[in-house]
Amino acid sequence: MDLYLLLIGAVILSCILFSRLLRKIPLPSLLIFIALGMLLGENGILGITFNNYSISNAICSVSLIFIMFYGGFGTNLSCARPVLLQAGVMSTLGVVFTAFLVGAFGCFVLGCSWLESLLIGSVISSTDAASVFNILRSKKLSLKYHTDSLLEVESGSNDPVSYMMTTILLTLLSGQEISIPLMFAKQIGFGIVCGLLIGKLAVLILNSSIFTGEHERTVLAFSVAVLAYALPSALGGNGYLSVYLCGIFMGNSALPQKRYLVHFFDVLTDVAQVLIFFLLGLLVTPLELPAVAGPALLLMLFLTFIARPLVSAVLLGCFRARKEQIGVVSWAGLRGAASIVFAIMAVLQGAMLRYDLFNLVFCIVLFSIAFQGTLLPWISRKLGMIDETSDVRKTFTDYQEESDINFVKIAIGNTHPWKGKRLREILSLKGLLVVMILRGEKTLVPHGETRVCEGDILVLAAREFEGSDTLELREISVDRNHKWNGKRIQDLNLPSGSLIVMIQRKNQTIIPRGNTLIKEQDVLVEADIIKP
Repeated sequence: MDLYLLLIGAVILSCILFSRLLRKIPLPSLLIFIALGMLLGENGILGITFNNYSISNAICSVSLIFIMFYGGFGTNLSCARPVLLQAGVMSTLGVVFTAFLVGAFGCFVLGCSWLESLLIGSVISSTDAASVFNILRSKKLSLKYHTDSLLEVESGSNDPVSYMMTTILLTLLSGQEISIPLMFAKQIGFGIVCGLLIGKLAVLILNSSIFTGEHERTVLAFSVAVLAYALPSALGGNGYLSVYLCGIFMGNSALPQKRYLVHFFDVLTDVAQVLIFFLLGLLVTPLELPAVAGPALLLMLFLTFIARPLVSAVLLGCFRARKEQIGVVSWAGLRGAASIVFAIMAVLQGAMLRYDLFNLVFCIVLFSIAFQGTLLPWISRKLGMIDETSDVRKTFTDYQEESDINFVKIAIGNTHPWKGKRLREILSLKGLLVVMILRGEKTLVPHGETRVCEGDILVLAAREFEGSDTLELREISVDRNHKWNGKRIQDLNLPSGSLIVMIQRKNQTIIPRGNTLIKEQDVLVEADIIKP
């Protein structure tokens, strides 16, 4: 166990340290972590033997809960509304048709039985939200005709259908009796009702005065995601559908301090994705892969060039979609973590197939991410589907948090330089606006001729800093022995891109100049601009 924790910690640390480098590599970054797991695994340089499917299933299933929750949480319904119906059709009928086409191919070409082939088709019929989101964001793929939103909603919502079909096929293969209509009704019914009710309850609690701190709200949202999966699952419903709908409801609702939830789940899902792909790379035995590489390649090629394009053309053709859009949607049918998790579930339930299902699906996912994921940006440009005037971040609900408006209060004292002046005389900076003046018990909505008086509290609004550079602020406390004590700002040997922007001296706030003298007990605010 200690060795596994050591490996997981090292992988997550590597992810952070090499994140910038990985963004410059044309291969999808998630593929790197699969390769890393294989490199350290049974046939790799460390020779670590790890074949515990139960632990892998538990870790991957929990990780998938948060990936699906954040997939829903980050879906901007206002941007997706024009293609919401198309995405819904692709994530339901598209999954079913894909499973049946793959089932027919496996039965007639690979020689599997009909139920075995349908199980393979069900496991790999959904597209992978983690891979799609990762590529769209990292490669900044803004696509025309709301295609990026279509892909996001489809990939985020089609796992529950794939899971449902996989569950039904495993039950049939085990010889158990099952009422498919009843099972379907329970899966969908409990999944939808629990997801929406838990999401609505969570929004009401988060908007109440019960919790005031950002940490409490974050812990609540974390527990809500777990509950949204566990409750319907215990009732026989579809937990993945529930947690996805719960995420959509919460993500598209007004929540206090929402940015903290975004930051938390952004980091959590990044770690979950890395953990899943690394663990799966560690779980697989590379020397066993050649036995299924041929069938896996045939299935991947059939999916990529026949099944997915045929399903996309038929279903999106009903909405009169453009050929270029159908082409990109066809190519963007990446398989990923969910398919492998469902394959592990089948292995644990003792499904006996002609081919090792885990190894088969692993190879399909590997081929899909490497081939389709790498070429997706090129295909999008080749088909003229890149929208240079748009920003793909707008299709995610956290975009508003990244370009939010900040408010600052300024108290006007007796010696303040703005005292007695009109607003038009003192504010000439573009993007900076006085939105409110608190004068005693009165609240004024100001205009250019409004005169600032002693005792006023001005509320200024400005958009948060946006750009490719990262601006970091840090406080520096100056004591008697500090090397800057007694020096002037201009004499400091600051690195390029660093600047002292403010000094807090007892109850006084100073905007420093070059000749400002630093004194003992000063608190300096240093700004550092970090280039990507």
